[in-house]
Amino acid sequence: MNELPEAPDLKDINAFKKKLTWGDVPTIYQLASASVSEMDAILTHGFDNPYKRLLNKSTWNMELLQPYRDENGEIQVKNKPQLILEHVFDQDNYELHCNLVINDHIVQNAMLGQADCPFTSWQPDSMRILFRLNAFIPFITYTFQKGDQADKALVKFSHFRIEELISNLMDSFHIIEVKGYTIAKFCQEISKRLNSEDIFGQTNPVSE
Repeated sequence: MNELPEAPDLKDINAFKKKLTWGDVPTIYQLASASVSEMDAILTHGFDNPYKRLLNKSTWNMELLQPYRDENGEIQVKNKPQLILEHVFDQDNYELHCNLVINDHIVQNAMLGQADCPFTSWQPDSMRILFRLNAFIPFITYTFQKGDQADKALVKFSHFRIEELISNLMDSFHIIEVKGYTIAKFCQEISKRLNSEDIFGQTNPVSE
């Protein structure tokens, strides 16, 4: 593989990275790739996670949501649960957070079997963080400093996969707002500070 396809998947990117490094893949890439792999397979791997739990309609309060079957026989609801999503970055990690909204207020406490809650059980402590990319912020910094095509492709793949997962949520929920910087926007801000070409292809002029 001399170069990546136009829309590479994670397997393509990892194979390309091995080729570029002659099999000596840096640890920082391995950590980032493993974390992205977990996120990429969030709907298909076997173990339970907050993202899958959120979409599991057997945990929805159907009496409140008023279900019906569409033309394909799929269960839909007239009153979609209301959520606010947020991109969150700290020194090391990226996370996608989810907050439940009821009567225009973010639910801060656990709710169990309550008539006005769209879920039979809402546990903010275990359901707020939908997924995390561990050690991804140092990897982005590394990519700007000395990253190759595979590093850049992994960052871009992560951004687009997260956007797909958010779009998937929009099909089932009423997403009131998506707060915070996307990974693409985060990278654009770094490129402005460094006066360098952005990973996503934008060249930033020197700031006045």
